[in-house]
Amino acid sequence: MNTSISQKLITLIKEQCLQPVAPEFHFLADQLLKKYADAAQAVLFYGSCLRSGNASNGIADLYVLVDDYHRAFKRPIQASLNKLLPPNVFYLERSYNQITVRSKYAVLSLNDFLKGTSTRWFHSYLWGRFAQPSVLLYARNETVATQVQTGLAQATTTFLSRVVPCLPATFSVRDIWTHGLRLSYRAELRAERPEKIAKLFDANAHFYKNLTQVAISEIPYRVDINTTKHDHTYHTQISENTRKTCQGAWKLRSFQGKMLSVLRLSKAITTFENGLDYILWKIERHSGVSIEISEKLRRKPLLAALVFFWRLYRRGAFR
Repeated sequence: MNTSISQKLITLIKEQCLQPVAPEFHFLADQLLKKYADAAQAVLFYGSCLRSGNASNGIADLYVLVDDYHRAFKRPIQASLNKLLPPNVFYLERSYNQITVRSKYAVLSLNDFLKGTSTRWFHSYLWGRFAQPSVLLYARNETVATQVQTGLAQATTTFLSRVVPCLPATFSVRDIWTHGLRLSYRAELRAERPEKIAKLFDANAHFYKNLTQVAISEIPYRVDINTTKHDHTYHTQISENTRKTCQGAWKLRSFQGKMLSVLRLSKAITTFENGLDYILWKIERHSGVSIEISEKLRRKPLLAALVFFWRLYRRGAFR
C-alpha cells in the first residue's frame, strides 16, 4: 500500500463509507454474502445507483472482496481466470418487496484491491473507480474495514498523483476530477461525454472538494492552495519532462485498457445471463453507438464478441 496515507484522509473516507443507503442494496449484499460465505471479506457499493439512490431503476455496482479466489469459487477455472485477469464480473437479480433489484458485481481479492488502488498498479481500472465515492456495505471485522478504507484513500492519492501533472500549472477542483475521470474512462471502453463527466463531479462536488483539500498534500508534488471567498484553486511547479511522461503514460493506459477491456468483456460473456445483450447495452449506454448481432453469431458468443468489438471500433464507440 501507499505509505503516506494520513489518518485525516482515512477518516474522511470512513465518513463517506458509512453513508446510509436504501435497504435494497443491503439486501443485494446479503445475497452475495450467502453465495461467497466464509471467503467474503467486504462488499463495496459505488457507481450510478449509489449516486441516484434508486434500486429499482438501474443495476447496482458492487465489489465482493474475498480472501482467496479458490475459496470463493467451486470451479478452479473461474478462480484461475480471476487471478490472471481480475476481476470476474457476474449478474445478480432478485425480488425484494415485490420489486426486482439487480446488481452487476465483481469478485476481487482483498490483496488485489489493495494493490490495484496503489501506485503499484499502472492502469487506472481500480484506482480510477475507487477514487470516487463508495459505501462499505459489509466488512468482516474492523481490521478489514480499516484495510478497505485505506485502499480507498490510496486510490485517491494515486489518482491525484497521476492526473495533476496533466493539468495546467493553475487548476481548480473541478479541473482535477473532470479531466482525471475523462482520462480514466478513455483508458477503458467507456468514452463518456464531457457533460456526463461534469454531472459525476456535480453529484458529489462537496465531497470532492473536501477530499482534494485533504489528499492533495499527500501526492509527490508541491501544490500550493490559493483560498478565495468561495473556492480553492491550486498551483504546481512540475517540470516539462514530468508532464510529458505523465501524458505518455495515459496514452499507454488507453491502449492497454482497450485490450484488457476486450478480454474482460469476453470473459464476462461466460458469466452473464444474456451477457452479449448486456455488453451491447452497456457500450450503447456509454457511447451512443448500437450494433445488431445476428442469431447465427449469437450461437458463438466469443466469435460474436470479436465481430461486434470490431464494428464498434469502426464506428468510434471506444476510441
